[in-house]
Amino acid sequence: MGAEGVPAAQEALLRRMYEVFSTDEREAFVQRCLAPDVDWPNVLDGVRLHGREAVRAYWARQFAAGHPLVRLEGLRRDTDGEAVVATVRPGTRDASGERWAEGTVEHVYRFDGSGLVTRMDVRAGT
Repeated sequence: MGAEGVPAAQEALLRRMYEVFSTDEREAFVQRCLAPDVDWPNVLDGVRLHGREAVRAYWARQFAAGHPLVRLEGLRRDTDGEAVVATVRPGTRDASGERWAEGTVEHVYRFDGSGLVTRMDVRAGT
């Protein structure tokens, strides 16, 4: 087990996913971390996305509008004992540098039997 009861494989996958999110490596990593029919939140429009290609297109739209950043601050099991909660600090990068939000948000992940993310939800943090 890893951070606060998180299985090591899930911890490693999520840590790597946050490391590559703000880089060009994220495209290649989608195949290795998201289930083909992943259910993902589109926070910009308040709807749900389904499938890897929809998530790729959403991320491309986010990066076209600016350079989003997320810094992983912690991982733990959710109260249901199944999902993994990533506490993250959102930010942006522009010509003047990096700016980080005062508070955090929680990304809640569910996995399939092969270890791929099947669903992600966002909820308020601190």
